Amino acid sequence: MRYGETGFQLEVDLTKGSIEKVETDPRDTALYLGGIGMNAKLLYDRVPPGTDPWSPDNLLIFGNGLLNGTCVPGANRVSVDTIAPLNGLMGHSLMGGFFGAEMKMAGYDRIVISGEAPDLVYLAIHNDKVEIRDARHLRGKGMVDTQRLIQEELNDRRTWVAAIGPAGENRVIMASIDCGNSSAARTVGPVMGAKKLKAIAVRGTKDVNFAHPAELWEMCSRLRKEFAANPNIGDWMAVDEDDSFHHNNFSWGNARTRRKTFWSPELEERWRNLKYDHMDRWTGCWNCPKACHNLIRWPNRRRFSYKCYGKDTYHMAAFQELDFTFEILPIAMDLGFDSYSTPQVIAFALELLDAGILTEKDFPGMPSDARQRFYYILQKIAFREGVGDVLAHGVSGAAAIIGNGAEQFDHNTVKKFEQLPIKLGKLNPAYFLMIATGEDMAITQIEGSFPQDPIPDPELREEFIRNWKAVPDKKFHDWFRQWVKRDQLPDDAMCAITDWNECMHYLDDSLGFCGFVSSFRGQFGGTTGYSIWNMPPLITHATGMEFDKDRLWECFIRNRTLVRALNNRLGLRRHMERPPEDHWAVRNEEYEQQLLTKYYDFKGWTFDGIPTKETLEKLGLGYVAEDLIRNGVLTGNEVTALKDPRAKKEKE
Repeated sequence: MRYGETGFQLEVDLTKGSIEKVETDPRDTALYLGGIGMNAKLLYDRVPPGTDPWSPDNLLIFGNGLLNGTCVPGANRVSVDTIAPLNGLMGHSLMGGFFGAEMKMAGYDRIVISGEAPDLVYLAIHNDKVEIRDARHLRGKGMVDTQRLIQEELNDRRTWVAAIGPAGENRVIMASIDCGNSSAARTVGPVMGAKKLKAIAVRGTKDVNFAHPAELWEMCSRLRKEFAANPNIGDWMAVDEDDSFHHNNFSWGNARTRRKTFWSPELEERWRNLKYDHMDRWTGCWNCPKACHNLIRWPNRRRFSYKCYGKDTYHMAAFQELDFTFEILPIAMDLGFDSYSTPQVIAFALELLDAGILTEKDFPGMPSDARQRFYYILQKIAFREGVGDVLAHGVSGAAAIIGNGAEQFDHNTVKKFEQLPIKLGKLNPAYFLMIATGEDMAITQIEGSFPQDPIPDPELREEFIRNWKAVPDKKFHDWFRQWVKRDQLPDDAMCAITDWNECMHYLDDSLGFCGFVSSFRGQFGGTTGYSIWNMPPLITHATGMEFDKDRLWECFIRNRTLVRALNNRLGLRRHMERPPEDHWAVRNEEYEQQLLTKYYDFKGWTFDGIPTKETLEKLGLGYVAEDLIRNGVLTGNEVTALKDPRAKKEKE
């Protein structure tokens, strides 16, 4: 008997119409845990180099975090992974809600989709009964109708449905997969559309077995009480009306304009009333004591829920107020759009129009009203009509197609993915490393364990340190104690801080934890829900595998290195590791490159950012090293970055 996991994955080949329940190797669980780790291994092992991401040979994987569907609070994240058509690298997205728990209780740790259906279909799963069903009647349907109609067809309102809208069907790069909690962008939605898979519906009634149920229950009961009482845990943006930080410091429009005096007490009061006048209730994800979603009922719109910064992106891109987001967000979500990239793409298009690179002829019949313009472009993109067919490629893709100077307006992307519209003054070196080298494609999936800025007041700094229990080593306390200016910390500290930030996100994504109860909360002080210290006993009690801090950290390094090797095989190299070009007002490119070299060396990577043969073999990834050598990515004789002669030239 397998504990904490089902020991099975569902393999669906849409080309052949075949369905197979496959037993997995428990040794892989011990090495990669679940979620992003297992998904990366499947992509590496089964998607050959040179595979067209749009082709049937690409995989779309829904991978449960190892602890999903258990009594562990806040464990509900599903990693959705594929090879991304936008940049040819691994596309990684996360989905919360109830889908993952339902999938596990149906008997599956992950669902692996290959092939391409001859016409639109959906996958219906009820425990061991799995069917590929005709979905032609759902073509063009939005998320809400798709989910409702499938539940009615299956005669079970308790079925959880992960679906794409028209944007996904039409392979729009910014399309998301929605199950009431989106797996946003990162090209998983359009790949699902390319496979002609409209939805996956899952219903499960099986038990999940635990190795040490009494000990697990006692620990989880205690954690639930701690979470409920801890204001530091959960999504503050959903529960706190003071959103001055984002509105005054993040950029509006196409990530250009800061409005440092926008927020006011009067505005906060007006927006608070707006929210509560239209909010039905708080909602949350599977087995989480925090309710972080606002369920909104807006006039002439379907009810919708939002969380986090997603409530700000549309009105900030359009230079409007919160009511505009409440107007447009339910429409955009129903069409199947991601809420981070899509507003930037629309703002990008309007900038090109203002600059004369696009003209009125490209937008026939577009209203003059600022709000109506957003609706107009949103519809054009969803159905790839006119200029929308170009904008459907995202900012970087559209800029390359349009040309004529449009590339200069592509200023807020990393590895072609749109980033949060952050504008900063002087470089924070750790942030440079995180945003330049991150392969989760968004800073919010990298930052979080170490604070964003120093605390100048010594007494407040010491108070922060006293409550900061999640650090893996006391050296982080020492570094923070020394930190007064943003760029003051030594380079070895910057490397270790970035590594720890990455560690917690990779563990969250492998175990299924929401970042708001774990990796994203340490930067704000107080007690986080999960850390490198209390994760191991949860794994041990759930699965029976003996874990401690060191073994868990090794799993992180293995998973991170495997994702890196996969992307290296797909073409990732040093020259692609750049932040948005105007992210910081003050840049020091020479220092950035020297720091990048030191970080590569810290990770056991070459000067070009590729794990060395020795690094891979130490992690039990010898077969990956052999494959990289066979494919010409490595020779097998490489040294780590600082030992490379090119590193010496950097210093000269």
